Amino acid sequence: MASRLASSLEIPDEADFDLFAAMSALADPVRRAIVHYIAQDPGTACSTSDFGVSKSALTRHWRVLREAGIIRQEVDGNRHRNWLRRDELDRRFPGLVDLVLREHEAAIASGGSSSEAHAV
Repeated sequence: MASRLASSLEIPDEADFDLFAAMSALADPVRRAIVHYIAQDPGTACSTSDFGVSKSALTRHWRVLREAGIIRQEVDGNRHRNWLRRDELDRRFPGLVDLVLREHEAAIASGGSSSEAHAV
């Protein structure tokens, strides 16, 4: 029986990025926390933090970010390693990633909700 991680992950090409899909993915505070976390620690595994949500909810958040083209995931044994597709996003939507990261950090600094910060 093949591992559930044996199948390739759907990751859109840069040319297929959709601004509205990216904005929708980034509208959620948990997903913004994930993006911030990956920006700080590229290549991190999905299982290194829970972000204050259930495992099933977290799996969905990772999938939404991947399918929107925000992150790239690679299978490494029984884990998924994650990278922010910053260069590609900057070429396609200049300034978007910087804005999201800056606003996320501002929300944390001003005592934003617990979903604005990530739990490690």
